[in-house]
Amino acid sequence: MNTAPPPVTAPLVIAVDGPAASGKGTIAKALARHYGLPHMDTGKLYRACGLAVRLAGHDPYDADAAAAAANAIDARLLDDPDLMSALNSDYASIVSSHPAVRAALFDVQRAFAQQPGGAVLDGRDIGTVIAPDAIAKLFVTAAPEVRAHRRHAEQAGRGSEQTLADVLADIHARDARDSGRSAAPLVQATDAALLDTSNLSIAAAVAAAIALVEKARAQRRR
Repeated sequence: MNTAPPPVTAPLVIAVDGPAASGKGTIAKALARHYGLPHMDTGKLYRACGLAVRLAGHDPYDADAAAAAANAIDARLLDDPDLMSALNSDYASIVSSHPAVRAALFDVQRAFAQQPGGAVLDGRDIGTVIAPDAIAKLFVTAAPEVRAHRRHAEQAGRGSEQTLADVLADIHARDARDSGRSAAPLVQATDAALLDTSNLSIAAAVAAAIALVEKARAQRRR
């Protein structure tokens, strides 16, 4: 009689990284729904930090002020209408470059990723720093011009009058900050699957993401 215990199934943790407006948030939410997992948009933590710095009248380049805000995040800011504004996006990008800010928000993200049942997190350093042991890792990207069109349409829907040219310039500037910072730069994890959404509909991108997650799960079971 075989009395060996059943194999232990590791929690399904899915890391979704990528630059601004690549579609990673939409894909991460869809993956969470598909697999019945909790989802965290880690970018909102940095946006909340940036908003706290703005509301306090501090310079986002002030590392001490940014770290103080990150260590005392007010959960109510996560629902603030200004959280997703273009101006706050810039503040979030700047404060997120401070090592002390990233260190302050690390434990919150790590704890979410370590839930017994698994989780889906999207951001810029999930697969490399927050959940390097994730079963599935995706790096979602798209051409800068495509991402600018997406972000411009999104912001226009919120009443922003920012031009497409300005949005594209912001995309390039943010890419440079995210990839060039010393603390947890935006980079594709060596074991992450690349998903370029430039020419994909939302449905096609989600289907491709699910297929990549299933491939990663199958490889883990071998």
